Amino acid sequence: MTHHSRPSTQEHYVAPFDDVTSFEELKDAPPPAKFKLTFMGKIGAVVVTFWVLIALLGPFIAPLGENELPFPDAYSEFQAPQPGAWLGTDVDDRDVLSRLMFGASRTLGIAFAATIIAYFFGVILGIGAIVAGPKVDLVVSRINDAFMSLPTIMLGLVVVAAVGSSIPILILTAGFIYTTVVFRLARGIGMDIIVMDYVEAAKVRGDGIWWIVTREIWPNAAMPLISDFGLRLIIVILFISSLGFLGLGVQPPQADWGSMVRENLGALQYGESYLPVIAPAVAIATLTVGINLVVDDISSHAGRKLSGRM
Repeated sequence: MTHHSRPSTQEHYVAPFDDVTSFEELKDAPPPAKFKLTFMGKIGAVVVTFWVLIALLGPFIAPLGENELPFPDAYSEFQAPQPGAWLGTDVDDRDVLSRLMFGASRTLGIAFAATIIAYFFGVILGIGAIVAGPKVDLVVSRINDAFMSLPTIMLGLVVVAAVGSSIPILILTAGFIYTTVVFRLARGIGMDIIVMDYVEAAKVRGDGIWWIVTREIWPNAAMPLISDFGLRLIIVILFISSLGFLGLGVQPPQADWGSMVRENLGALQYGESYLPVIAPAVAIATLTVGINLVVDDISSHAGRKLSGRM
């Protein structure tokens, strides 16, 4: 009687150690994807770079002084563009191009400084309210909501009308008004992050609040906040320009884009050229659209749209 051995279901072969002569190297990990602007983002970056350079260099490369008359012997308001005044002259026969370049430094400078202040205090208060506990968070949030309920333009008008419209006052006013919005955004982002597992694990390890905020919360909140910074800068530029248009922004004879539109409105009725009004309005529009194009690219790269976070 023939007996057949049961076949083994698993066969293992272990090579002797001496047979192993080489090891294959692991393939290198692919490099992290680099952030690249889209075509529209590049256009926005070029526009923003242009206006930033004008803001930085404008007062030094402007063809004339801020209040200098290109044709002192032939005074006439709202003259058409011509050699010596390539964008024409304004209501006081001053060179529109030169004032546009001087105004760029004030409009961008005030807006940027105010946005920095808003983010400095808004992020600190927003994240600080979360880590301080529910009672502190409730009190600070209700105070913030009270200020947010006030219309921004009306609040700005009241403050500027009460204490004056100097450049430091404009910066502090806009910074304070938009601190409330940044607080709400930072708090919302922080609330999403603080319940994550890695934050809970850090608490269990006994890590301090400072470590949790700087190593766990901030790195994950940075990209949405940076994306919103550009959007907030646009809003502050429009806010400063609106105050200037209402006569409570930068005061004459200093120039900013909003006040240039206001003081040259007469050119639309009886001037030889509309450029004294159109030029600063186009400057505001192109700058804000350019920043928005860049911000949209950054926010898309971060995996979220600003509209969804807002």
